[in-house]
Amino acid sequence: MYDCQDPEGRSAGLDEAVNALGRGALAVIPTDTVYGIAADAFDPRAVAALLAAKGRGRQQPPPVLVGNVGTLDGLATEVPDVVRDLVKAFWPGPLTVICLAQPSLAWDLGDTDGTVALRMPADETALALLRRTGPLAVSSANLTGQPAATTAAQAVGYFGDDVAVYLDAGRAGGGVASTIVDATAERLTILRQGALSREELAAVAPELAADDLDRPDAASGAGPEGAEPPDGDGPP
Repeated sequence: MYDCQDPEGRSAGLDEAVNALGRGALAVIPTDTVYGIAADAFDPRAVAALLAAKGRGRQQPPPVLVGNVGTLDGLATEVPDVVRDLVKAFWPGPLTVICLAQPSLAWDLGDTDGTVALRMPADETALALLRRTGPLAVSSANLTGQPAATTAAQAVGYFGDDVAVYLDAGRAGGGVASTIVDATAERLTILRQGALSREELAAVAPELAADDLDRPDAASGAGPEGAEPPDGDGPP
């Protein structure tokens, strides 16, 4: 456990997290919403360990956090202009966008059906780490079906020694997980309403203002992130 509210602790914690993630171990990191459990997105064994730690299977692939907006085009393809508008408005911030993944990527996040869920968090510690490691597979820090951790201590209670490094930045900024927007179909849909409201999104993407665009079965298994229940057990 490293106290990232202290400059020396934060520096040491970031160094250790970079080393741990580089060798395929897991780290718990703060975000602007809730804490997340992280693995190297390009290490299939590390991603499998992340899913196992949460008690999940390949049918519930983790989202990917990025350290800069430009990474969007490196990981996703056929990104609609409206998604670029949303990203410009809300990244870094509590918006997860599901896009078609670049087909050439050498990774295995699970059964993604050719999609990837992406987010850039507005958290200084998380961004500092991401800019050193590159994209990380990060799911909310909790056991499946349990509330997402809002403190590092709560995450320790969930994962214990299954996680190599815990970065403690105090209570997570929002405590409510990110809002998920699916951009893989003809029309955008909100799969999970989280820290960003429909009204905030619709101010940038008016098509999201209509209730009937949301998938009624989003919490019960539809779509690439459809297995994510609305309590935060998914993207942080």
